Amino acid sequence: MNILTVIGARPQFVKACMLSICFQNDPDMNEIVVHTGQHYDANMSDIFFDQLQMQKPHYHLGVGSGTHAEQTGAMLVKIEAILLKEKPDAVLVYGDTNSTLAASLAASKLHIPIIHVEAGLRSFNRRMPEEINRLLTDHLSTLLFCPSQVAADQLAKEGIQKGVYNTGDIMYDAVLHHRYEAIKQSTILLKHGLIPKKYYAATIHRAENTDSPKKLTAIMNAFAQVDLPVILPLHPRTKKMLTELKLAKAKNIHLIDPLHYFDMLSLMSQAKAILTDSGGIQKEAYMLKVPCVTLRDETEWTDTVQTGWNQLVDASAEKDIIEAVKNVTIPTAHPSLFGDGQSAKQMCELIKKHLN
Repeated sequence: MNILTVIGARPQFVKACMLSICFQNDPDMNEIVVHTGQHYDANMSDIFFDQLQMQKPHYHLGVGSGTHAEQTGAMLVKIEAILLKEKPDAVLVYGDTNSTLAASLAASKLHIPIIHVEAGLRSFNRRMPEEINRLLTDHLSTLLFCPSQVAADQLAKEGIQKGVYNTGDIMYDAVLHHRYEAIKQSTILLKHGLIPKKYYAATIHRAENTDSPKKLTAIMNAFAQVDLPVILPLHPRTKKMLTELKLAKAKNIHLIDPLHYFDMLSLMSQAKAILTDSGGIQKEAYMLKVPCVTLRDETEWTDTVQTGWNQLVDASAEKDIIEAVKNVTIPTAHPSLFGDGQSAKQMCELIKKHLN
């Protein structure tokens, strides 16, 4: 069976790694990997393949940055050409990026089955590009692998019930597989003079925050007033906006280059708390048992909020951000929300069963 996997952003490389291992160990499966180039910084892209010991992509589209229309359109044209050439049995996509939407549209037009890993997530905010991407992809997909029962229930509410499976979260597979090796290999704490549990790890990349001077200013001002160092690897969009807005950098804020997976996993796992607007990192924080403050009005991972491990805070409310960080605690209970760490194996078996 020929599976064509389309990936383009950091979290997708990590998730794809686990399923690729299953494919490589199965003589009946052949995977063709397409890297769209949506993340083009070396630390956000190429080094992941080396570190995770993934096979190099068969195709690298080199699309890079641009408006949503430019990026999605360029990917759509190039992916369609690859599909016509390779004629895969199915197209496999992850999450909610423009790469995911472009691959899903191209496959649907050519009547190729679509497999969506991380299906059923909803923020219920259609101003988010990611929300549109995941909605459309789910409604085009043949097989939908949900990371939680909440996600599966949401698909049922939308009338999608065929081909839906609660497999657990493949990112949990990756965290369990790589966490201790990451801490062992990474020198990120030593490099920045950090003490475990005596700093905050932060990420800011959502357009709703980076493109709003009010929100980005409030976030940076809040970070400047918390009680511990804030380590902030800079997404290219965030770096650009901080420069344009000439936001002063406080002494406790460490602006650093994007990190490869092992460094990021080590940084997050040893932080006192994680401050982020990333959907994936909220989830990883929960898996690592690290409290999270989410700088958004809503989240796809409502379970993490309900269990007390995640706080939602208005990104434009400087005082509320400071207060949320001050109130960070570690809950006594940590329910198993994302499966048993065997999601990739289950997905591989389901793919074989359905395509047969």
